Amino acid sequence: MTTQASFTPPNGKALTEGAQAMTQSLGDSFKAMAGVSLPADKLAALQSDYLSQAAALWNGALTRMQQGSGTPPAAAKLADKRFSNPAWTQNPATEMTAQAYLLNAKTLMRMADSMQGDAKTRARVKFAVQQWVDAASPANCLALNPEAMAKAVKTQGQSLSQGMQLLMDDLAKGHMSLTDEAAFEVGRNVATSAGTVVFENALFQLIEYKPLTAQVFERPMLFVPPCINKYYILDLQPENSLIRYTVEQGHRTFVVSWRNPDVSMVNLSWDDYIALGPLKAIEVVQSISGAPTLNMLGFCVGGTILATALAVLAARGEQPAHSLTLLTTLLDFSDTGILDVFIDEAAVKLREMTLGADAPNGPGLLKGQELATTFSLLRPNDLVWNYVVGNYLKGEAPPAFDLLYWNGDSTNLPGPMYCWYLRHTYLQDELKIPGKLQTCGEAVDFGRVKAPLYIYASREDHIVPWNAAYLSTALFKGKKRFALGASGHIAGVINPAAKNKRNYWTNDSLPASAAQWFDGATEVPGSWWNDWTVWLNPQGGKLVAAPKAPGNRQYKAIEAAPGRYVKQKA
Repeated sequence: MTTQASFTPPNGKALTEGAQAMTQSLGDSFKAMAGVSLPADKLAALQSDYLSQAAALWNGALTRMQQGSGTPPAAAKLADKRFSNPAWTQNPATEMTAQAYLLNAKTLMRMADSMQGDAKTRARVKFAVQQWVDAASPANCLALNPEAMAKAVKTQGQSLSQGMQLLMDDLAKGHMSLTDEAAFEVGRNVATSAGTVVFENALFQLIEYKPLTAQVFERPMLFVPPCINKYYILDLQPENSLIRYTVEQGHRTFVVSWRNPDVSMVNLSWDDYIALGPLKAIEVVQSISGAPTLNMLGFCVGGTILATALAVLAARGEQPAHSLTLLTTLLDFSDTGILDVFIDEAAVKLREMTLGADAPNGPGLLKGQELATTFSLLRPNDLVWNYVVGNYLKGEAPPAFDLLYWNGDSTNLPGPMYCWYLRHTYLQDELKIPGKLQTCGEAVDFGRVKAPLYIYASREDHIVPWNAAYLSTALFKGKKRFALGASGHIAGVINPAAKNKRNYWTNDSLPASAAQWFDGATEVPGSWWNDWTVWLNPQGGKLVAAPKAPGNRQYKAIEAAPGRYVKQKA
């Protein structure tokens, strides 16, 4: 459907004057920001480029009007996926609206890139501008979105009614629905690998998984997932479960399932998470398996926690790790990527005053929904505005997707633990400095950990930049291997070997910089799981008969996996 007769392009003089005023106003606004400036020559160049591109848009729209064509010229095709529906280009008005928005967005980001000032302030300006640009898309506005309007007409307003109902439902739930949450249940169709809870304390349950092979390696495997998410990202479905895959390889596998903190846990500190978490888990797995040393894996902040625990034990003269795998883990926090825009002394101090151990009103909880919102803002088009448009403007309930169900199953954190972590890692970057920090009464020095190390990073990770993960290679003195996978923080890790998708890079040498490593790396098709298996299996030792029952006399079966803790909601 086209409505060409209703579209009257602006005259050239008005367009020129408006464009000059817009860029000048934005330039003045940027100049007013503390700590940054926009050089006059760069502003003039941006104005010139903007004017010429805006004029080309106007001339194109005018040509279409004169020719009466319902098909836009090739130059007017909209590559942005938000405007990929033909409805955006069937009407000159909506096509011009989208094109003008894209031009304005590009100009704004170029202006932000051209700012001069300290790196952190420039990054914050770019982040703020990106948030505003994404929010201002005409696709997010019912009156300007031809897809939503056409659907409202076609359904006689039913789509608007459905969208309003979805909005009301989400307001009642307190969060935006990214998937059909009713389609999933932990333990029924996600987190379904067979296992048994064999230990629990106030902080975690330990799950021992049922062997899938007649023989297992004598040396067991312990997983420590992140405490800011539920562990079952590693066990979503049988076909993409890293836990199940590890069990299938013949490893007797144990996994920490963190408790979702409530108000009874507001006093827990970083030391508590180390002592009650991996230190206790290692002790229990040693007792159940009878093996003095274990293979261990830490994912994201779980890797940070596990590596810290091993450094504590090393300071005590203990080396329980036969091998250590770190997945998308930060130990050197000198480059934290986009998350750095949220961190400075004032921000950390505010957290300490409101949530920390010495807060005037006592410690509190960092709510899981706040963490989820922060991570969503790192990819607002994909994780915010896409669902505003689909759910509320078009009235389309989101489809069932296990990964997004997990993403929305948020967890809380005790304030004292979170504040310590925030200050000593993200703000002051002290964890990497040998002996700088004391944890559980011991000086932390990763160089004392003797286990061979497998470090994995994802090339497009916006939470743990891969070059920052690479810096961990300099902190350990034992034999190390670094592998780089394609995709992001989650999709890069959860890349099943059987599907043989994506690719990864390896390099047997470990030069000083990540860039040098990549220059000498070899690209390999398929999943990094294959490379990890070749590295890990020899660490398992000899094969022995698989245990007939979980636990032992001291640590008996408590309940079937996935256990109670993972089902607790934030």
